[in-house]
Amino acid sequence: MKNISNNSPSFPNTRLRRVRSSYFSKLISSENYLTVNDLIMPLFVVDGHGIREEIKSMPGTYRYSLDNLMVHIEDIVNLEIPAIALFPKIDVSLKDSVGSLAVEPDNLICRAVRKIKSVYPDLGVICDVALDPYTEHGHDGLLVNGIVDNDKTVNVLIKQALVQAEAGCDAVAPSDMMDGRVAAIRLALDDKGYQNTQIISYAAKYASSFYGPFRDAVGSKSSNAVIDKSSYQMNPANSNEAIREISLDINEGADMIIVKPGMPYLDIVYRASSELKFPTLAYQVSGEYTMIRHASDQNFLDLDKAIIESLLGFKRAGACGILSYFSIEAAKLIKNT
Repeated sequence: MKNISNNSPSFPNTRLRRVRSSYFSKLISSENYLTVNDLIMPLFVVDGHGIREEIKSMPGTYRYSLDNLMVHIEDIVNLEIPAIALFPKIDVSLKDSVGSLAVEPDNLICRAVRKIKSVYPDLGVICDVALDPYTEHGHDGLLVNGIVDNDKTVNVLIKQALVQAEAGCDAVAPSDMMDGRVAAIRLALDDKGYQNTQIISYAAKYASSFYGPFRDAVGSKSSNAVIDKSSYQMNPANSNEAIREISLDINEGADMIIVKPGMPYLDIVYRASSELKFPTLAYQVSGEYTMIRHASDQNFLDLDKAIIESLLGFKRAGACGILSYFSIEAAKLIKNT
């Protein structure tokens, strides 16, 4: 004991294990907490009736027709999850090269928003602003000579955001990563009287391999092999660039920002929240979800513990909210704790 004390001046007076040894002191000394208020549930909607189809690449996650979506949302509301994020799967026959359906005021997402808000006016509804579910090629914007044209895309995104705001969504979430789109959308929303419609910007969205299951879920995979989005989504090697992107979106009028993916980019979540002091959300994306789900299915880890641990990581990094396909399971675990 004397030798240990000599090597560690604080020991034995300081024993960090003392606090960890009792349930009450672990609770009192916890630096971060995960609550239901932190959760946002992403949902996939399809046209039709009576549809609840499991997404093969995302076991345990489903696409819903609007009638079944409303039943599912009742469970979400009863769990007191404060918000949902909507994503459509569009029939191939309705897609074209410019994503025309995205700007139609009676498209699937707009109909879903109107129905949801008529029944659950206090539930936060976030609409994705991007063209990839609506285009034949699967890109987030308009292609000109094989390249996504930034400014022409922004003009379409403005129209998409406006029809979503008109339908009654609480927030539009541009996920396209076009330059200048936040300022353009904010100006258009304000001009049309939607000053209270929030912009939750995917300000730091990386060109990631973790989106594969999501692209399957919304049917945005191109038939022409792999889609390269690295000309507009961010380089995974860069962190300072993320802070520049986020700062630009803040200055352009974003109300909150999203870092996507989540777990591989906890450093970006931390820097955004600590350096910029701005409401920062993290998106635990489809690839992250599927890895945990498959590992659990093979009995390689405890699913319940992995869900809570992974979501706590976002809170520890500074996220004020988390988009996760585990939101319902997490809410149940939190309420049963």
